[in-house]
Amino acid sequence: MYFNQRYLTHRISWAFSLISFFLFSLSFLAQAKEGDENVPIGVNEYLGKTANLDFQFLDENGDTVTVAALVDRPTIISFVYYTCPNICSPLLNGLRHAVDKVQLEPGVDFNVVTISMNEDEGPELAREKKARYMQEMERDFPAGSWWWLTGDSTNIRHITDELGFAFRRTGDDFAHPAVIMVLSGKGKIARYLYGIDFNQFDLQMAIVEASQGRVGPTIAKVLKMCFSYDPTGRKYVFNFMRVAGSAVLLFAGLFLTVLIVRTRKNKHTSR
Repeated sequence: MYFNQRYLTHRISWAFSLISFFLFSLSFLAQAKEGDENVPIGVNEYLGKTANLDFQFLDENGDTVTVAALVDRPTIISFVYYTCPNICSPLLNGLRHAVDKVQLEPGVDFNVVTISMNEDEGPELAREKKARYMQEMERDFPAGSWWWLTGDSTNIRHITDELGFAFRRTGDDFAHPAVIMVLSGKGKIARYLYGIDFNQFDLQMAIVEASQGRVGPTIAKVLKMCFSYDPTGRKYVFNFMRVAGSAVLLFAGLFLTVLIVRTRKNKHTSR
């Protein structure tokens, strides 16, 4: 009896020491990798939150508008910058293709709002961008149902913070995630859709859910566990340290479970 208890205590102590070592190593590697970067990049999901959208921007015609005034029905929000040489154009192409295919009426069932995160961009550039994408639409899409906005840094930060969109400026470039949000007509955040290609069924369901005031889960949360955004390469990469840390904890839990079960079995056998 005494031997079994001491044996079990020794094994548990050894297991916890092993766990501590792995976690310390992973933490050290993570800190070395992150360096001095203090500004996070990614998405903080605020599903179900009614966002404050009362921020002023200029539309593509140079008129002052508030985002709150535009979101009077389910609305798709995208954050890009119009001179982006990388993922912004593919994201907008994917969004255009998806809204082209959804079996809902633009201007009636939903609207689209695209906001530049670059305070140096103005209405003229937004107007050029809008003209290009509206020309490429395959369906009859009302021009007044897709707004292209620009604004100052203060309003940009306010709206991105409200919707959980975290980005960082690096000179003339921006590091940012690839995501769109679907809001209800009252500003409730109903869904986040990640990537640059958007399934028309997923987008349509998100719009329908938003119209009913419902909130949909984000399947990509599982993928976010395994992948993180690389601002240098502007892509999502496999997060080895995060997955390895989870694997270590899972292995340790299984090890302790097997150890306890075997010890109890030996205890009953010795009787």
